[in-house]
Amino acid sequence: MLQIYNTLTRQKEPFQPIEPGKVRMYVCGMTVYDDCHLGHARVLVVFDVVYRYLRTLGYDVTYIRNITDIDDKIIRRAAENGESFQALTERFIQAMHADSETLGVLPPTAEPRATAHVAEILAMIQTLIDKGFAYVADTGDVYYAVSRFPDYGKLSGKNPQDLRAGARVEIDEAKRDPLDFALWKAAKPDEPTWDSPWGAGRPGWHIECSAMSTCALGNHFDIHGGGADLQFPHHENEIAQSEGATGEPYVNVWMHNGFVRVNEEKMSKSLGNFFTVREILQRYRPEDIRYFILTSQYRSPLNYDDEHLQNAHSALTRCYTALRGLPSVEASGGETFRERFNTAMDDDFNTPEALAVLFDLVRELNRLRTDDSDRAAALGAELRELGAVLGILQGDAEDYLRGDAPMNGLTNADIDDLITQRMTARTSKNWAEADRIRAILTEAEIVLEDGAQGTIWRRS
Repeated sequence: MLQIYNTLTRQKEPFQPIEPGKVRMYVCGMTVYDDCHLGHARVLVVFDVVYRYLRTLGYDVTYIRNITDIDDKIIRRAAENGESFQALTERFIQAMHADSETLGVLPPTAEPRATAHVAEILAMIQTLIDKGFAYVADTGDVYYAVSRFPDYGKLSGKNPQDLRAGARVEIDEAKRDPLDFALWKAAKPDEPTWDSPWGAGRPGWHIECSAMSTCALGNHFDIHGGGADLQFPHHENEIAQSEGATGEPYVNVWMHNGFVRVNEEKMSKSLGNFFTVREILQRYRPEDIRYFILTSQYRSPLNYDDEHLQNAHSALTRCYTALRGLPSVEASGGETFRERFNTAMDDDFNTPEALAVLFDLVRELNRLRTDDSDRAAALGAELRELGAVLGILQGDAEDYLRGDAPMNGLTNADIDDLITQRMTARTSKNWAEADRIRAILTEAEIVLEDGAQGTIWRRS
C-alpha cells in the first residue's frame, strides 16, 4: 500500500484518499518573472512522477499546478524592463511550458492563474474579515490576524511566540502583530491594481493559492505539494487562511521536495552557481536531467555537478543499449520486477530504489538476449512500461544512442559513411585503412560495436 511522508504529521502514513478512487492534488507552481531554474525543474519532475504513479495505481487524479502571475518580483522586473506585467508573465509562462515539455513533464489537469481568480480572492478575504480572522488597516491594506488562528505553526513546527521575538515590522506597515501578513495590498503608484471593497490594490501572495486551490479542488483535498522553501511561511499561511475561511480541514497530506545544491553548496545567484534549465540543456540531454533528478529520493537534497549528470547519461545509455534492436511486443513475465518496482514506489515514491530495479531488469534482459530472444523482448517491453512511470525510456533507442548534434564536426551521416568505408576496407583486408577510420571515429567519441549483423555505433 502506498505510504507517503506527511510533513504535517512528520511521519509516513498509508495514503487514503478522501473520495475512494479519486485523488485531488495541488502543487505550488512558478512565479513567472524569469526562466525556470534547476529548483523549479525538480518540483516539476517530482510531482509529475507522483501524478504518473497515482494514475498507474488506478486513481482518477485531478492535478492542479498554479501560476503566480502577479506579485512583487513580477512588478519589479516588469518595471526594470519597461514592459507591462502581462507581457512579462506571458513570455515566461510560454518559456515554462516549453521547459516542462522538454523535460517530459505531463500537463496538469488545470493551471489556474492568480489574475484570473481575483473575484474568488476578494470573496475569501471578505469571509476572513467577517469571521474575525482579518482586519482592514488604516493604510487600506488587509492583514490576516495570526493570533486568531490557534493552530498557527502546526505545519512548520514553529512557535508563534518564538517567531514574534525575532520579527521585524517595517515602519510603514500598520500591522497589529508582527506575524500578521498581507491579504490585500493597497495600491501604489505605477503598480497594477484591482478594485476591492477596501480600495484599489492587489492580492497578497499567500491568499492567491488558498483561493485557487479551494476553487479548483474544494475546501478539503488530498495532497498539497511544493518545495521545502515554501513550508514556512507560504504553506503555513495557506492553512491559516483556508481553514479560517472554510472552518474545515484544508489538506490531508503535505509533501515537500528537498533543496537543490550545486557542488555541495546552496544554489544562489550570489554564489554564481545558479543554473536555469535552459543553460543546463545546452550541455545535457533532457532525459539525462530528468534521470538525474530521480536519483535522489524527493525529500532528500539533490546535488548538481557534472559527475552526477554524466552518470545519468551513462545509466540511460546502458538502458537504451539493452533496448536496442528489440522487437515491439507485449510486456510479460516481469512480475517480480514490477512487484519490486511498485514496492519501491509505494515507499514514499522511492525513485532511487525503483531505478535500481530497472537496472536489475536490464541485467536479466542482457543475459537472455542471445539464448531467449522472445523473453528478452518481453522484458524490454516491461522496462519501457516501468520507465514510463518515471517518465524515462520512452524514446527510440537509436535516437538516444546516436544523438543528433554533430560531434567534433561529424554528423550522423558522416559517421555512417565512415563506417561504410571501414567495412569496405575490412572486406578488402585493408586493415591499415580500417584502423585509420576507426581511430577517426574514436577521436570523435564514437563507440563501434561489430557483430554478426554488421557494425552499430553510439556516442560515448
